[in-house]
Amino acid sequence: MKFLHVLTGISLALALASCGTTKTASANKTQKEIQTAQKAEMTKHYDMQVKTDQVLARKSEMTEKEIQQWPHMDIYKDSVPGMSLDKAYEFLAGKNGEKVIVGVIDSGIDIEHEDLDDLIWTNEDEIPNNNIDDDKNGYVDDIHGWNFLGGEEGSSAPEQLEITRIVKKLADQMEKMNEKEILAQEGDNEKVREKIKYAKEHYMELKEEVDKEREDALKQKVMYIGLQESMKKADASVKKSLGKDTYTLDDLTAFTPEEESTDKGKEMLMRMLASGLTPEEGIEQLQGAIDYFTLKSDYHYNIDFKGRVTNDNPDDLKDVPYGNNWVIGSKDDEIHGTHVSGIIMAERNNGIGMNGVTNNVALMSVRAVPDGDEYDKDVALAIRYAVDNGAQVINMSFGKSYSPHKYWVFDAIKYAADHDVLLVHAAGNDHEDIDVADNFPNDSKDKLTEISDNVITVGAMTRHFDENLVATFSNYGKKNVDVFAPGLEIYSTFPKNEYESIQGTSMASPQVAGVAALVRSYYPNLTASEVKHIIMDSGIDFNRQVKLPASRGAKPVMVDFNKLSVSGKILNAYNAVVLADRISKAK
Repeated sequence: MKFLHVLTGISLALALASCGTTKTASANKTQKEIQTAQKAEMTKHYDMQVKTDQVLARKSEMTEKEIQQWPHMDIYKDSVPGMSLDKAYEFLAGKNGEKVIVGVIDSGIDIEHEDLDDLIWTNEDEIPNNNIDDDKNGYVDDIHGWNFLGGEEGSSAPEQLEITRIVKKLADQMEKMNEKEILAQEGDNEKVREKIKYAKEHYMELKEEVDKEREDALKQKVMYIGLQESMKKADASVKKSLGKDTYTLDDLTAFTPEEESTDKGKEMLMRMLASGLTPEEGIEQLQGAIDYFTLKSDYHYNIDFKGRVTNDNPDDLKDVPYGNNWVIGSKDDEIHGTHVSGIIMAERNNGIGMNGVTNNVALMSVRAVPDGDEYDKDVALAIRYAVDNGAQVINMSFGKSYSPHKYWVFDAIKYAADHDVLLVHAAGNDHEDIDVADNFPNDSKDKLTEISDNVITVGAMTRHFDENLVATFSNYGKKNVDVFAPGLEIYSTFPKNEYESIQGTSMASPQVAGVAALVRSYYPNLTASEVKHIIMDSGIDFNRQVKLPASRGAKPVMVDFNKLSVSGKILNAYNAVVLADRISKAK
């Protein structure tokens, strides 16, 4: 499990010339919105703290508890670039907020978790477990949300990547393609021959990528299985020789294996013990590696694997209904949605676990993200489901490089905009410039012009207020990433009442979603677009250079931090509520 996490880990300003926004909203601003923007500009400096030129990065070591709490810290007090959450609540003291419904489109969510269970959205118009669609919304017994992945209770959802599904479809088409018939039907000319040639080359290019990824994953899986077997064998041999179940590094150093085949295992055990791990923990980490590469080889890049169990056609948006109301998924295999939800809203100050950003919320669980790439159909319908059932903020911590039905998702995004719903999306973990590289879903058909102004895309940052500020895995983009938020070493809820730290832009997105929900709770007269730009405009500055995100081992390239996103800023909850307060009063 830990190995998998490491691999995974793997505005108003649109009307303000000073913001430097490069993408443009498709709809024209009303006079009232322009006036609101101008008022925002005049009040932005009031009580807000954004300059950090004199702030030095924290040099002292942080305790484990401090690291678990770092996203909520204050840069001016702690020299750690958290979101100044305590200051935000001090500012809001005495004010009353309204409950906000937050939709989390993700893997299964453990809605029975001790730190989430009191904040779960309930569909009051549906009678539980009567097998009737009481509210006539097309979803039977959708009490706490909907599961677009289907499956039996407790089942997981392994899936192919989108590129694998594309290769499978193309392979079927290539098998049926008759070049002579095509030439006879469309005409034997250079243009038609070029189309045929392109189709073949495109298929072969994608197929080679899928085949290579699967072959590499198989090799890695075999290697880690061998390493684990060697370690298990050496561990058993040491315990038998010493006559005890636990041993020290000194014990192991003095141990001479009876069989030469255990030499490698002894060497690995020594490295594990030297690093502070027990043999059992080392074996568990190797199992995590085995599971990870098994997932890639057997599911993600296997063109023959069929993961979908809903019996619908994923290429037909009108083939509904499908799925069921089991939003938890598998508590054993699905941790992502639970972790994301805890970041937003784990119960605050209850003496257990950790604190979410805000509690004046209700969690609507929408299971649509498998262990692989999500389907465009599921994403589009999941957005519409959350919107239709009252969500005001929707977190979307997922993404992929190919989107065959992206226009379904574009339409769903615009549908959310029409209903004043803010969508918060993770930028992705491929350390790429998504002004160039494809990353779906997004809010622009050409990476330049927004289809609507209700999507905020979030990059991931670390707790280090220096050149290492940006997480090495995070995607970035001056035109297509809006703001950066804490995304490394993020402690939050895990299924079965557990807690753990993992990383990713998936963890940065819910930090922003939590702040967005906080703002919408206390300032309900603000629109989704206004909240988006309040978050962007109220962030703190970092007018220094950082290491450009890159793959491990790559030579560091330095770049100005403010060139990695539209706002050039870091999420700050305190500044956000201060600016929201001013704009709300000015409307």
